[in-house]
Amino acid sequence: MAETTLKKSASFDVKKYLNTAGIAKKIMNYGKGQIIFPQGGPCDSVLYLQQGGVKLTITAPNGKEAVIALLYAGEFFGEGCIAGQTSRIAAAIALQPTTVLAIEKQEMIRVIHEEHQFSDRFVSHVLKRNMRVEEDLTDQLFNSTEKRLARALLLVASYGKAEEPEKIVAKISQETLAGMVGTTRSRVSVFMNKFRKLGYIKYNGGIRINSSLLRVVLQPARDIRARAKWP
Repeated sequence: MAETTLKKSASFDVKKYLNTAGIAKKIMNYGKGQIIFPQGGPCDSVLYLQQGGVKLTITAPNGKEAVIALLYAGEFFGEGCIAGQTSRIAAAIALQPTTVLAIEKQEMIRVIHEEHQFSDRFVSHVLKRNMRVEEDLTDQLFNSTEKRLARALLLVASYGKAEEPEKIVAKISQETLAGMVGTTRSRVSVFMNKFRKLGYIKYNGGIRINSSLLRVVLQPARDIRARAKWP
C-alpha cells in the first residue's frame, strides 16, 4: 500500500495541477537580475518556479551577502508564510528570464488540505529543503573551501539525478558561487582553475561538470593537492 502511494505521488504533475482553473494564483515574469521579493518584505504567498532560475540571498547588517539556495523549474520557495513568518528572511532574485506562480497563503493552505497528492509532494519538498539546510550547515562548519565549492558545483549540476557523466550548467557567476561557498571571488577563481587543470570541469559557454568532481568532496584535501601538484 505504501509503495502504491509513493508511486502515485511521484507521478502527480504539480505544474499541471497548479495551472488548473480551480487554483487562484498570479503568474509573474521577471528578467535577469530582477528582485522577485526583497529580504524583509511581506511574507504572504508561496511561489512555484515554473521556468527559469532563482537565487535566495541573505544580507547581514554589515552588508555581507550569502547565497543560501539556487532554485530551478519545479521548485517551491517562500513557503515560510505557512509556518507563520510575516516577513521574508531572504531575498529572491531571478538568475535568468523567469516565470513564477504566486499562490496566496490562505489559498495554499486550502489546496494542501483538499488535494492530498499535492500535499504529499509539497511536504516532500519541505523535508528535502530541511535536509539540504542541515547538509549546508555541516558543510560550512567542517569542510574546506575547495570541498564546499566542489559540492556547490555538483548541487548546481543536480548530480545523481541524471546518468550522464558530464552535465553543462548554465552560466553562473563566480560571485554567486562565492556567496554559496562563503569565500571571496578570487578564491573561487583559484579553485575553479585547479578543478579545470584536473579535468573535473570544462568551460564551454557554460560550465561542463564531470562526475569525477565528486573526488574532491570524498578525498582528503592533501590527496587533491598532490594530484594537482598544488603547493
